Parts: sequence; C-alpha cells; structure tokens
Amino acid sequence: MINKVRELRALKSLTQNDLAVQVGVRRETIVFLEKGKYNPSLKLAYDIAKVFELSIEEVFFPDVITP
Repeated sequence: MINKVRELRALKSLTQNDLAVQVGVRRETIVFLEKGKYNPSLKLAYDIAKVFELSIEEVFFPDVITP
C-alpha cells in the first residue's frame, strides 16, 4: 500500500513520535508505515486520516490500481 503519511506529517510539522502518540501506536509502526513495510488496520488508517483531517482514500492508495 502506498501512502502520503510522511508528506502530510511534514506539512503539519509532526515528528513520527508525535503522530504515533496521537494515534496510539509505537513510533516504529509509523516508521514501517512510511517505508511501505506495514499495512495499517482500518482503524489505524482512519485514525491517521483523522489527524490530517482527510479521508482514508486521500492518505492511502493501493500499490496497483486496476482499471
């Protein structure tokens, strides 16, 4: 899954730890998420999108979009 977490986090001047605390996960989870090595649960995706005041679809994208 592709995501814009790193870019959105930078726009809000949040550290990985800041975001982790806000959504209730460890900083390492955010690190792996930003590197594309972790796919979030629906709840985590929702919580992250909520921090950025966006929809899940505006933050997370499938690796391959089929027509």
